[in-house]
This record gives sequence, structure tokens and C-alpha cells, in this order.
Amino acid sequence: MPETLTGRDDEALAEQVYQLVLEGIVAGRYEQGARLRERELSELYDVSRIPVREAIQRLEQDGFVETFPRRGAVVRQLTLTDVNELFDVRLCLETFAARMAAVRVAAGDPGGRLQELLDDTRQAIDDDRTDDVVRLSAAFHAEIVRLSGNRLLIESVKPLFGRMRWIFGLAHNRSNELQRDEHMELCNAILGGKADLAYTLAYSHIELGREPVLRGLAETLEP
Repeated sequence: MPETLTGRDDEALAEQVYQLVLEGIVAGRYEQGARLRERELSELYDVSRIPVREAIQRLEQDGFVETFPRRGAVVRQLTLTDVNELFDVRLCLETFAARMAAVRVAAGDPGGRLQELLDDTRQAIDDDRTDDVVRLSAAFHAEIVRLSGNRLLIESVKPLFGRMRWIFGLAHNRSNELQRDEHMELCNAILGGKADLAYTLAYSHIELGREPVLRGLAETLEP
């Protein structure tokens, strides 16, 4: 791959590197506190340092990476405060998204993808594919946001769902079957166009997940 790339090439490559490093962080291949060296990443992904630098800057903006003098970029050390704040923001944004998704489905927008993700999650649970369950759960919530039709909200929550997958990969102390049942009720409310019920179920589902996650991370994360 040439060292000098066009602006468009760099932008596309930076997006690819961003996604690859993000997946590495979420999956635990890049542990909290681990250094992210531009030279090593450029060699690993066979790109110049320019898209790597841009990807790291974006990861820092989205809250996955921190930069320190003389150490450079490192994977952020999560705290229990970070986890609590994630749930607080989800209560604000995802409940609104659930309400609007139900309104739009009632007005004729298709919601079949939500049911597909629910079915895929059910199969992943039956097959004991834990990593896929976490991924599909995040995708289910992201689809609700997409169904809201609010473009600013859709763009704003992308880093949020990356953070959600990261945290749930570290601590996931609720029964998959219980979460599946809650997802099913929420899905039915949205597809049935029941906006107020969708809002209430989304709020309950998110809040019920807070304490088990905090409990699971209490011994490994600082306050």
C-alpha cells in the first residue's frame, strides 16, 4: 500500500482502522490501559500512519482512548462512574427512541428487522453463543434508534452502543433468557404501535440492567 494516499482514501482507511481497533477494544484484545502505537497498528493493518492517527483521534473523541504525554494513546480505563453515566444517557435517549419507533411503525414504517434481530438472539442463546448474544443485543437497541427516524439521534448514539458492547462484554450478570423476554415485550410494543408502552418497557429494561452490571464490575473498576 502506498505511503501517500488521496484524502478520500485516507478517510475510508481511517474508518476501517477505527472499526478494527474498536472491535479489538470491545473484544478485549486491546485491554484497558494498553498502549496503541501508531507504527504497530499501521504495520498490522497494512496502512500508512495517517489513517491510524485519524482513527485514534476519533476513538479518543468517542471515549475509548486517552492520550497522555510521553505515553501516547492508551485504551481508556473505565470507571463505575462511566458505567452509571452510560445507563443515565440510555434512559434519556433510548426511551425516546422506543416511543418514536412505535409512532413511526404505527404510521406505516416497516419494523421487520427488529423481529429478525430478536429471532437471531433467541437462536444465539439456544446455541450458547455468548459473544453473539451481546452483539445482537446491542444491534437490537441500535435498530430501535434507527426506527425512530431521528437522524441526529442515530448519529449521536453510535459511540454509545460501542461503549455498551464494551461494558456488557466485561460484565453481563443478567440472565440471557430474561433479557430476551424483555426484548420480546419491547419489540411487540413497538411493532404494535404502542408508544407509551414502548417507552415504559424501554425504561424498565435499561434500569433493570444497571445494578447487575455495576455489581459485576465493582471489584475490577475504580469508582
